[in-house]
Amino acid sequence: MADYSAPIGAPTWFDLMSEDPAAAAGFYCGLFGWAVEAPPEEEFGGYQNFTKNGKRVAGISPVMEDAGPPNVWSVYLHTADAAATAAAVDAAGGSVIVPPMAIGDEGTMLFALDSAGAAIGFWQPGAHLGFTEWGTHGTPYWFECHSKSYAASLDFYRAVTGVRPQEVGTGGDPDAVGPDAYAQLMTADGDSYSGIMDSVKLFPSEVPSFWQVYICVDDVAATVDRVAELGGKVLMGGEDTPFGTLASATDPFGAVFALGSPPAGM
Repeated sequence: MADYSAPIGAPTWFDLMSEDPAAAAGFYCGLFGWAVEAPPEEEFGGYQNFTKNGKRVAGISPVMEDAGPPNVWSVYLHTADAAATAAAVDAAGGSVIVPPMAIGDEGTMLFALDSAGAAIGFWQPGAHLGFTEWGTHGTPYWFECHSKSYAASLDFYRAVTGVRPQEVGTGGDPDAVGPDAYAQLMTADGDSYSGIMDSVKLFPSEVPSFWQVYICVDDVAATVDRVAELGGKVLMGGEDTPFGTLASATDPFGAVFALGSPPAGM
């Protein structure tokens, strides 16, 4: 798809908090062909928007005091009522880190930890609609929660966002890994834009639950090569899967992101 309007509960935005926004922006612009909007008013703390094809696609900000670790991509899900979502987060066993906060007339943001400890944002759009293109080079490909408590994550996002988990394989089998413990999160339009993976066996115990961003590229192999040229680090080279060719990397400051290209014929 190209045009995209996020249903309730689906990803609507993602952004990077970087220790060096200017250098990080240069990396991502060189990698994906993004551009950076002129810095907005000082009240937004140096936050800037990346654009692709003339449309906003992602954000970048300097490190904010008491805002968590730097060099991390964050995902925001669409909510129509940030205050109600904050209450639902608490009721579902999560914790609100940043309560609903109006960002000028752009919209209202909320940031939380889900019941498995993954950081997740929510965005109630105003003038800022989030990203509006999907599945073309330099735009979102997929979003994924790597959960250390798979069943709890399924319950949390079902309760808070109204999505319907559609399990693949054995779902919550504690002895399963990868696609055998995976659920797509189906929205009211009958489509899925994100998923939850049981990551207990994939990462060491000290690695918490987290959300991962996948960016669509036309050629994963060429983009992986470009990562290294621009000073990033390749974590996983292009790997063919039933879900497309996938890879993962970091930017020069350690922020992790993934790449995706659709399977042949799609």
